[in-house]
Amino acid sequence: MPFEPTPSPVAPVASSRLWTTGAAGVLAVVIMLILAAVRPDMAVWLLAGAVVVAVATWFGGRREPAAINSAYAPALAAEGEPARRPDAGLLDNVFEALNDPVLIVAGGEADDLAGRRIVLANQAARDLLKAPREGGLLVTFVRDPGVLEAVDEALFGGVTSTTDYSAGGARSRHWRAWVRPLATGGAGPMALLALRDETDVRRMELMRVDFLANASHELRTPLASLAGFIETLKGHAKDDPVARDRFLDIMSAQADRMSRLVADLLSLSRIELNEHIPPSGSVDLSRAAADVVDAVSVLSREKGVCIKLEVEEGAASIDGDRDEIIQVIQNLVDNAIKYSAHGQTVELSVATDLTLDAAPGSRREGTTRLSLVSPDREQGARYAAVTVRDHGPGMAREHLPRLTERFYRVEGQKSGGDRPGTGLGLAIVKHIVNRHRGGLTVESAPGDGASFSAYFPLKIRPSMGAEPVE
Repeated sequence: MPFEPTPSPVAPVASSRLWTTGAAGVLAVVIMLILAAVRPDMAVWLLAGAVVVAVATWFGGRREPAAINSAYAPALAAEGEPARRPDAGLLDNVFEALNDPVLIVAGGEADDLAGRRIVLANQAARDLLKAPREGGLLVTFVRDPGVLEAVDEALFGGVTSTTDYSAGGARSRHWRAWVRPLATGGAGPMALLALRDETDVRRMELMRVDFLANASHELRTPLASLAGFIETLKGHAKDDPVARDRFLDIMSAQADRMSRLVADLLSLSRIELNEHIPPSGSVDLSRAAADVVDAVSVLSREKGVCIKLEVEEGAASIDGDRDEIIQVIQNLVDNAIKYSAHGQTVELSVATDLTLDAAPGSRREGTTRLSLVSPDREQGARYAAVTVRDHGPGMAREHLPRLTERFYRVEGQKSGGDRPGTGLGLAIVKHIVNRHRGGLTVESAPGDGASFSAYFPLKIRPSMGAEPVE
């Protein structure tokens, strides 16, 4: 498309210059004539001046107008001449610099698939499809029937359309393909094929759908249970005190389960909302661990599980939100108690002044270790770590990567019965650790229990003689 210069809205119109010059000249002549009538002694000079001004005005109006702005003269075409086209090299650089894969496809004959050839492909398209810059057969690099059909419709039907395209490879990526016909001036049909990466959008949509489905399922079960028991209490169990009390206890447990689920959902939503905001408080990790042991002492006694706390000497003060750090430790300890048998021990330890590599602790033989959250590696950073280990059934390695997903539970360890839970505890832990720029690892093997380590950067003291912040 030819470049057409647009006049500046503040520049004077060329035709207005004659009017401006003529009006000024006429005004000057009129003033001189009036003065000549008022001052007869100067009439000769004033009349001569009026004649000179009139002649000058007439000649000035006939001159060609000067250029409006000489700074833009090279970019603007002269009046009546075709506008200068942008440099071909500049257009090629712009085409190559596009982040989205873009291809220009030639059509050939409608029934000849070998005629769909790539006329030009930018760098992003070559990286994605492993196609040449020009001359490749389209069907060799794009095998999606929906995209090929859209290209044919653009080439031979003049139809602009969009469709989905999934690229192959180890990582699943989803693209939106946009195809439209190109005007070629009789050089044969051509079409423009552009791809837009929508992988993150699709992933977020799937997560939302999965979250709603899981949340609905988790709420539907206790609600159905409550509705069933209420119906029973209205019927034949109405006059049976023993059955009524038993049903009311079950209904109370189901109501508590829904209450925990709603509380965890609200907690997770609040933590995700503030995940990008660094915490401003200070927390002593050793003291927080001791407070958690006191808080779960009643539950551990009911389960017959002993909690053993080991705190390493040295300051374990970190920058953080105390309530969230306690929630991390308590969620890990609650899980350990939940999956421990009567008479077993849950080991809770706090270590300090660790390097990033040493923070997860020493590895046990025969187990699988996986990092669920990895902090950025900072020069000279030291960490304090809290580790919770149980001696329960443990987990197979295929379950470890999904432990921090919402509502995920290891097969055979579903909620309910003697292991109630919402499936959100480790998801909450993950987001809190992320907010505190820390890390989270899990180590487990079937029959050998599980060990979770959460570690956080130590608080930087302002000077060597400063007192540690409590």
